[in-house]
Amino acid sequence: MNIAIIGCGYVGYAVSQYWQHKDFVITATTTSNERVPELQTVAQKVIVAKGNDPESLKAILQNQDIVLLSVGAKSRDEYEKTYLETAKTLVSVLKYFPNIHQLIYTGSYSIYGDRNGVWVDEETPPAPADVNTHILRKTEDILLSADNENLRVCIFRLGGIYGPGRELVKIFGRAAGTTRPGKGEDTTNWVHLDDIVGAIEFARYHRLQGIYNLVDDSHLTSKELISNVLTGNNLPDVIWDETNKSNRPHNAWVSNQKLKDAGYEFIHPQIIF
Repeated sequence: MNIAIIGCGYVGYAVSQYWQHKDFVITATTTSNERVPELQTVAQKVIVAKGNDPESLKAILQNQDIVLLSVGAKSRDEYEKTYLETAKTLVSVLKYFPNIHQLIYTGSYSIYGDRNGVWVDEETPPAPADVNTHILRKTEDILLSADNENLRVCIFRLGGIYGPGRELVKIFGRAAGTTRPGKGEDTTNWVHLDDIVGAIEFARYHRLQGIYNLVDDSHLTSKELISNVLTGNNLPDVIWDETNKSNRPHNAWVSNQKLKDAGYEFIHPQIIF
């Protein structure tokens, strides 16, 4: 089986590494020449390309069976170029490659916006809170428009990503002893890298179609999460300033039941500290 991974960063690299053990032929893309040697250890072919370049994408998609789109913006002002323009370009060229039967995309739960911590699932209308989450929503719509009898499109709305090299203490350690606005009562949604890889492989094997939330079962508040991370690593806890309102734009209890009902069993259902 031939698979193209467009955007072979933290997630794409791990998926490519896993798929290599299944003897798939992997084509990985990156926008950085410096990452080519690293990616050559997990992919048979590495191409330096931008996702919004149609000719580059046509070369990448030759003889592919599956496409994993797992791009990540390097800064907040690059969302449109990284996500939306790549999606538009990809969809525009997919029609030339009828052998591609599945497109898997890693998006974000952030498009649900601030729901005051209430429960949401895949049927809940997104409520993007800012320009970039609007872009992520539009990206989903563009990709879903490519779904047809021959091509199944599967979208994962990922929680916050953590795992090897991206441990929670690395993410929150800098917050030790600082003061944060609010009470820390907003709900968090996280997923371990192992489960991202596992769910993507599950989607490939079962040819999943449609939108699936990919978060674990923990749903801790920010206060609970950060306190567990810091105190568990003998670091001073965060001080919460209740006189200032939190400006965190994402606050929803995201359900993963649809993915479980499809048959996926989480490797790490609870967050690992």
